[in-house]
This record gives sequence, structure tokens and C-alpha cells, in this order.
Amino acid sequence: MANEITFSITTTRFDEDYAPSDSSRITTNFANLARGERRQQNLRNALTMIDRRFNDLARGDSPDGDRYSVELDIVSVQLRFADGEDREFPVLEVLDIHIVDRLTGERHQGIVGNNFSSYLRDYDFSVVLPAASAAAGGFATPDDFGVLHGKLFQHFLESDAYQERFPTLPVICISVSTSRTYRRNGNHHPVLGAEYVQDSFSLTDEYFGKMGLQVRYFMPRGSVAPLAFYFRGDLLSDYSDLQLIGTISTMETFQKIYRPEIYNANTPAESVYRPSLAHEDFQQTEITYDREERSQLAVVQGRYADEHFVTPHRRVLDQWAAAYPAPVR
Repeated sequence: MANEITFSITTTRFDEDYAPSDSSRITTNFANLARGERRQQNLRNALTMIDRRFNDLARGDSPDGDRYSVELDIVSVQLRFADGEDREFPVLEVLDIHIVDRLTGERHQGIVGNNFSSYLRDYDFSVVLPAASAAAGGFATPDDFGVLHGKLFQHFLESDAYQERFPTLPVICISVSTSRTYRRNGNHHPVLGAEYVQDSFSLTDEYFGKMGLQVRYFMPRGSVAPLAFYFRGDLLSDYSDLQLIGTISTMETFQKIYRPEIYNANTPAESVYRPSLAHEDFQQTEITYDREERSQLAVVQGRYADEHFVTPHRRVLDQWAAAYPAPVR
């Protein structure tokens, strides 16, 4: 049954010349940066911010502040059914990181994952969830909410396509939830920084949990808010310091652009912290990003996934998911 669904991978370099392909998800955050009159300046500024933050965090190895540069590839994953149909469906996109040491000329493999976008996730949050809540007369999640998505993600990690290309498990790094309160627990990591814990899991935490991912929250040195790290295994020992710095510098930069109210605030998070997009004491970056457009497009692409993926293949997907074990964190 597992062989009924296979995956293929394509990669696109994310640099100042990047332009989204026709098959790329237009709600992908980095694709949003690459449109409009300021597209090249947007990209150049974002990449410069990433390199500066990386060298800041690695300053013990980089006394001149420019030893390292970060290279990013967009990893696009296509799914195919083994039913004779030749068509592939784009299911998710993540970022792969490489670190270039300008002093030695070495290239280091970073962590894959980082940013995460998924057609099926858009479908779950923009189609399934509103329909379930409307039927219940208030907020409600179906019992199987996120189950298919989680099993497909697990299947992708176990696939030859993933394992032949990536030597480590992924880490996804996103913003903390504005619906939760976070408290420092006294733990401190030399790279990840001060650890926070939350009062309860958010819907996003539970959704990623169905993908087999657990979560920890850290605020690195020089940051003003904690980041959420979703991972398998041991976040603290499975990755090198350079790998962790690559993910922090990349995703903190994107969050400064996407959510400046939280990640470009003028005052750092205190020991008890409740993030808010209504916060007014922050600095805008010089990078154009249309957050409202992204929300609107998520609905459009959720409906696309329903029409072109879920509905026409529902019988096969249901049978496959019923036979496939749930991911284990």
C-alpha cells in the first residue's frame, strides 16, 4: 500500500535572482518576497540580514564578522500515485541550508526544513477547519484533523527521495503562537539561548505533533522573542552549532519580515511572555511583504488542493491512510 504513493524532489536556489516557478506555492513566504517592483532589493536585503545574523551568532569563529555566508535552496516535493496516471501534485516546500566558510573554503550541510509550507495544510486550515466550525456553531476540529497530512509527511521522511538526499531529520522553525503564554524555565543553550515553555499546546503544535514532531521554544542571544523549533530526535545533540545557527539566522530574519511586531520589537521578551501582533513598539524592516495577501492566497490554494488532490483521490487516500501507522515522535 505504501508504494501507491511516491515522491520526487526538485530544488531551486533562493538568491537575489530567484523568481517563483509556475508550480511553486504562491503562499510560500519567500515567494511573496520575490514579487513586485522591489523584488530583487527585497531578496538582496533578506540575504544580507541572514549572513549578518549568522556571523553575529558565530562571532567566536568569525572575528571579522564576514567569515560565513548562507546558501538557501527551496526544496519542492511532488507526490505521485502509482495508478498509471503520470501527473504529479505539489505537496510541500521547505528550505535547505548550506554554510560557506570563506576562510577555509569549506561548505557545511545545514538543516533541511526551516520554513514549511504545504498545500494540504492550507486545505486543512482554510477549508476543513472553517467547515467544521461552521457546522458546530463554534470553533471545532474534526477527530481526524491533520491525520492524513501527518502520515504523508512521515511517508516522505521514510521515502528514498528524502533519505538519498538529506543526511539528517528536518527541523521546522516558526513563530510562537499569539494564543499562548510562554515562560522561561531556567535552561540555557549556548546557541539556542534561553528556553521557554508554554501553558498549553496550540492548534499548530498539535498539528505538527501529528507529523511526528515535538516542539521546544528558545530565544537566542540577541533575539527579542523565542522561536518555535519542531523536530524529531534530540534538538540539542543531533545538530552542530553551525547547523543550528544556520536555522536561527535564516528563520529569525524571515520572522522579522513577516512578524515585525514580535521579532523586530524594541523590547526583548521578559521571563513571562505573551506575543501579540497588536504590539506597536517595533521597527519595520526595509523589505516589502504583504501579510494580508498571503492569508487570502492560503484560502485559494486550500481550495485548489481540495479540487485537484483530495476530492479526486479521496478513496485512495483514505485507504492508504487507514493502513499507514501514525507517526511516532
